[in-house]
Amino acid sequence: MKSIKFLTLILILVPLFAFAQDDYSFDMSEIEKEIEKKPYTLGGYLEVLPKIFALDHDAAFYKLNFYNRSEKDYLDEYNFKLSMNGGYSKGISEVYIRSNITKTESDINPKTDVDIDEGYLTINPSSMLNFSIGKKALKWGKGYAWNPVAFVGRSKNPDDPDLALEGYVMASADYIKSFSGPLQSISVTPVVIPVYEHVNGEFGEQNNINYGGKVYFLLYDTDIDFMFLTGNSKPVRFGADFSRNVTSNFEIHGEFAYIDNISRKTIDGSGNKTESIYDAQSYLFGIRYLTASDTTIIGEYYRNGTGYTGEEMEGFFGLVDNGYATYFSTGNDALLGKATTMAKGSYGRPNPMRDYLYLRISQKEPFDILYFTPSITSIYNINDGSFSLSPEIVYTGITNLELRMKAAFLEGPDNSEFGEKQNDYRIELQARYYFDASRLFE
Repeated sequence: MKSIKFLTLILILVPLFAFAQDDYSFDMSEIEKEIEKKPYTLGGYLEVLPKIFALDHDAAFYKLNFYNRSEKDYLDEYNFKLSMNGGYSKGISEVYIRSNITKTESDINPKTDVDIDEGYLTINPSSMLNFSIGKKALKWGKGYAWNPVAFVGRSKNPDDPDLALEGYVMASADYIKSFSGPLQSISVTPVVIPVYEHVNGEFGEQNNINYGGKVYFLLYDTDIDFMFLTGNSKPVRFGADFSRNVTSNFEIHGEFAYIDNISRKTIDGSGNKTESIYDAQSYLFGIRYLTASDTTIIGEYYRNGTGYTGEEMEGFFGLVDNGYATYFSTGNDALLGKATTMAKGSYGRPNPMRDYLYLRISQKEPFDILYFTPSITSIYNINDGSFSLSPEIVYTGITNLELRMKAAFLEGPDNSEFGEKQNDYRIELQARYYFDASRLFE
């Protein structure tokens, strides 16, 4: 199967290249540039990402992942990635594809994956209207670390929110209209998402067709969206977001999502499951501020209406502790099996609880050190007082090469989110080389 995926990937990537069309002007030099443009591009990056984890033997997730393995104080992981994107434009049609080949060397879960994150066809009958079909990643929401209104997309990883996400197979359209006056622009985006065993199977309940949509307004210099998702794969949900530049260097944004009759499963320390059905409200409010010295500050508060309370998380951690003790006294891992199943669901997702604060501070070229950007990021769990702290430095002084060194320190008491993570801290070094392969076909 992997070899078939790889061959398919090569066959698709070779002829498909991306094209970005600019507005024409009457300047002859600009017209000449347009004439010289090719209807294709092919690019991407090569990445090497080694990581080292300092493990916490007393943490619930260490016990869950290592109870039947040899004890370790440190875990090494080496990641190698080839990411490529390309497309081809002819007439009113465009084809785009983004794919990855990833190899992970690890004592826990070594693997090689070949994935097509996006691959779709777009038809542009006019400058105001387009239609798309295929696998596409739609970005709904104005939040930086979280997007509660991303109804038709995958959840971000708050630890690396800029990471490009895999899309879903869908049919969508965009209609855009501009006006003069307080209402400057409006766009409408309907979406259809099928869910079957081999098509978007992880989106929700299978053998269903789901319908969503987003309406965008640029009103009084404020970006406003209203969105919805309905169908039998997921509970019906509605949402809205906004973003506004209060001043040229100060922006505010927010999101609100309402989910009707969502089902949530919890488990206690004895392995008893409980299911509750309720209406959930999630929301986010954030700011982005750029100082005169090029310091960028991003702050967000996130209320996760689908998240667990502190007591519910303690029940899960208690199950792991009881299962761990039972396994070493009797050899029976049934309780740990239940905990593993729940961890693969909501308990093991990033930030599974109710209330969070996010803060990121980055400084561009401090002390006039060119191409150098240090930053520090923290995620604080208001419910249990645990937090992560991640310092980071990025250097881009070598053409097409980006170097990033990052650490993440996790702190918290027993039975807290970050206190029960598998590791106390991790250190990683990312080297990413960007390339443009279009010139190979000139």
